[in-house]
Order: sequence, then structure tokens, then C-alpha cells
Amino acid sequence: MNDLINGFTMAYDDNGVGPAVLLIHGFPLNRRMWLPQAEALAAAGYRVIAPDLRGFGESDAPGSGYSMELFADDMIALLDHLGIERAVVGGMSMGGYVLLNMLERYQQRIAAACFIVTRSGADDEAGKAKRLAMARDVATFGSQVVADIFAKLLFSDETMKNRPDFPAQVACWMRATDPLGLTGGLLAMADRKDSTPLLGNLRLPALVIGAEEDRAIPLENVGIFTAALPQSTSCIIPGAGHMANMEQPEAFNACLLEFLKGIGIE
Repeated sequence: MNDLINGFTMAYDDNGVGPAVLLIHGFPLNRRMWLPQAEALAAAGYRVIAPDLRGFGESDAPGSGYSMELFADDMIALLDHLGIERAVVGGMSMGGYVLLNMLERYQQRIAAACFIVTRSGADDEAGKAKRLAMARDVATFGSQVVADIFAKLLFSDETMKNRPDFPAQVACWMRATDPLGLTGGLLAMADRKDSTPLLGNLRLPALVIGAEEDRAIPLENVGIFTAALPQSTSCIIPGAGHMANMEQPEAFNACLLEFLKGIGIE
């Protein structure tokens, strides 16, 4: 679907009937990453909402104005548009940063939180510098810059060796992403604040998912979340890299569905 949401045309999928689950993709990806989850969750009795963030996938790419606050506002505007008062929200990597911003300002709209291969802290100065340099390169040379870098970060060695067509497909998604969206996302990530102090104040069920072979988000971040969150459970997906939900969909879906059933949302 493509609708005018919060001042731009947002592309999103809306599948199934039941309690709402909003899934927010990571950088530099799009909503297609959630296809293995959309089918499984819809079959289990959930309504799965998977949007393309502004600048990504098939959504419009404004020339400026990207921030975690605006991404979060877009997600709330989408829930409003769909008539959804509260949803379980899952965010993968950059999507987790969006989720943290939503929790800071819109916690009453979130029934439960799923932190998927993400982190709560801000970039250090070296990390910010890398993002800013990559944003300059994208503005000069285009989306291939990001595809070349992230294709080496997103997958486990096993996936790269035994399923090379799979990383190639995701690389195509990255190359097709509007450079304006990529630069906007990079700048938004570099500018985000440390949300770790927020975690102890979250009074809602939370799931933290890490991946055994994640090159982008070290496993230690799972412990940071679970140590601080008042109500949390965690899963480590074996044999998976940063794209755990696509590399090992059965294990990932089992973890997510067990969590959803356990919290008994309606």
C-alpha cells in the first residue's frame, strides 16, 4: 500500500487480522526483509504492519529533515492512519533506534517492545565520523558505496558460503535505495542520543534478540538491554549474522511467537 502519511507517501504492508505488530526495518534495508515474519505471524493470528521508512524502499525520499524523532513520528502517524491505538513494535538495528525514540515519547502506544540486533547507546566520536564520511561518499558516488560496505557486514559466513544468492538479493535492495534516504539515515544515526538511561523506566514486556555471528552489533548489547529492562526475555539466534530474521527464519519466528503468546496481547 502507498498512502500519504505525515507529509510524504509511505509504502507499507498490512497483513493478517488480530493484535497489531509493527516491524521497523534496519539500515540500509526495506520492509521486504520482514516477509518471513509477516507470513508466520499472520498465520498465527496477528496483524503485521511493515512500513518502508521515509527515504527507503518504495517510500518517498525527502531531500532533508531525517532524524530518529521524525522516523518515530512517522510510525505513530501510520498507526493513527490505520486506527491502531496500541501495537507491539519490533525494530531491527536502525529500526531499534526508532523504537527507542518511540518509547521515550509515545510509550503509551506500545504494548510490548522487541529489540532486534540493535543497541541502546549512541555512536562514539569515531562511529559518528565513519557515518559522516559514508554520507559524503554516498552523496558523491551513490548507493553502491553503502552496498559494498554492508554486504560484508550483514550475513554470517555460513550464509555467504552456502546461500550466495541471498546476500546478492539484499545487495540489490541496497543499491536501489535513494541516496537521499541513505544519507538521511546515516546522519540520523550519527545524531541519535544514548537511550540506555531510558531502559530502566520502561514498564512493558520486552524481547531482546541477538545473533550469534553478528558483525554489526556485538552480542554484548543483548546483556545491556536485559540488565536494564525491568521486564525482558532474550533469544540468541544460532548460525545467524545481522540479518538473523532472514538467515534463520524458523528459529527467529519461534522466538518471536513464543514471546507474543506469552504476553497475551489482544
